[in-house]
Amino acid sequence: MEKKQFKKILIANRGEIAIRVIRACREMNIKTVAVFSEADRDSLHVFLADEAYPIGPAPSKESYLNYKKIIEVAKQAHADAIHPGYGFLSENVYFARACQQNGIVFIGPTPEQIEAMGDKLSAKALMKKAGVPLVPGSDGPVTNLDQLRAIAREIQFPIIIKASAGGGGKGMRVVYEEGELESAFRACMSEGQNYFADPTVYVEKYVSDPKHIEVQVFGDQYGNIIHLFERECSIQRRHQKLIEETPSPSLTPELRQKICETAVQAARSIKYLGAGTIEFIFDSKNKQFYFMEMNTRLQVEHPITEYVVGVDLVKEQILVAMGHPLPYRQEDIKQKGHAIECRVCAEDPVTYQPNPGVIRACRHPQGPFVRVDSYAYPGYEVPMFYDPMIAKVITWGETRQEAIDRMERSLTEFVLSGIKSNIVLHKTILRHPKFIDGTYTTQFIEKNFEVIEPELFKEVEDHVFLIVAGIQAYNDRKAKDVRQLNIPANWRRVGRKLQLRVN
Repeated sequence: MEKKQFKKILIANRGEIAIRVIRACREMNIKTVAVFSEADRDSLHVFLADEAYPIGPAPSKESYLNYKKIIEVAKQAHADAIHPGYGFLSENVYFARACQQNGIVFIGPTPEQIEAMGDKLSAKALMKKAGVPLVPGSDGPVTNLDQLRAIAREIQFPIIIKASAGGGGKGMRVVYEEGELESAFRACMSEGQNYFADPTVYVEKYVSDPKHIEVQVFGDQYGNIIHLFERECSIQRRHQKLIEETPSPSLTPELRQKICETAVQAARSIKYLGAGTIEFIFDSKNKQFYFMEMNTRLQVEHPITEYVVGVDLVKEQILVAMGHPLPYRQEDIKQKGHAIECRVCAEDPVTYQPNPGVIRACRHPQGPFVRVDSYAYPGYEVPMFYDPMIAKVITWGETRQEAIDRMERSLTEFVLSGIKSNIVLHKTILRHPKFIDGTYTTQFIEKNFEVIEPELFKEVEDHVFLIVAGIQAYNDRKAKDVRQLNIPANWRRVGRKLQLRVN
């Protein structure tokens, strides 16, 4: 098979993932092209790329989802390939086909694979044929209320109704009794139509208090497919992941081998190309796992896999897209140590509402085995138009406890002011008994989490501002010693409660 050599890659994304791809390309001596909306003119990825082109107004539909404009820019810049990152157009079959039609390499799976696994009903049918375990439910779409009632009675309540084209928690409803069926059915169809232009829904048995475990898979053009072990992603709120870790504290060595081999079996059934993730629902009570969906792209949480197995997934994506075979056999991939990722978002930690605005001060944590993927910097205005995640803090340790301790230390060092963030929320989760013993489930936030009183968060914000002011004053020599700042007693109390260091 002919190998290509990319000279220039366009990154059809923004924020930290665009920067992640730019860094991999630079290490491979490949030029990069950034694209940006009007709201992202001052975004860090624009400054780091070799070239940058505007693609439209702030709303995603008019910029980052406008694949025709992105193809036009790629041709104008003479890019050999496009890396879609995650989100936006990363699983858009029309975009992948448009790349092919215009002689541009799409760094990812084939359009046929994206299409097959993008529709959840199609994916379930393929997985059933491949012998992958599925949650009991409908074999196809549910088209009317009578059909829904019959299936629900057969598999028994509770059930979950899902939009076939859904994702991110949209178009999903858990139903506990027959009287709730009609309203949930109509709501899922409506959300499927509104968010994904497809009202098709299906139904499954609802596994209560499940865990969310996914397996990283990778395939090349020569039929080689391997797994790079699992990630536990059960700390979620409204189906949005907050913290991920690997290895999963929930799996025995035997279960780990079984779930990873099943993931390879699933990927091999469609001759998968590139990086992908097989996601499973894990019933920790009965020690059973079931196929949920496949993400045909790089995941947000890919850095924890990179830390534990020592493989640069972005570079491998690019090499496989150039026609190179995977340089690893399955027996070469070993897990070493433990890694954790916390997603830092510009949002109110009490209400979870996005909190865009200008960052007054930003200092990322540093130290051994600490990685920060971020696009935040002092003076940057976090826009209101996109996902509120602005950084990911990733730590590695020889043991799980060491990784947790290192994460706590890193989050304490993370200075971010001017906007609200969920840093303190992460610190509180890390100290919760259910997180420490690994028994948390996807219902952890809703059922087991005690929110810190809102007044405390206000004091934390004031405390961070004080630290920043103190650093500035010290640098300006307005105070000969930081202790001259006379920190009030209430800030000292907050610092002790949250384990923040206050002089």
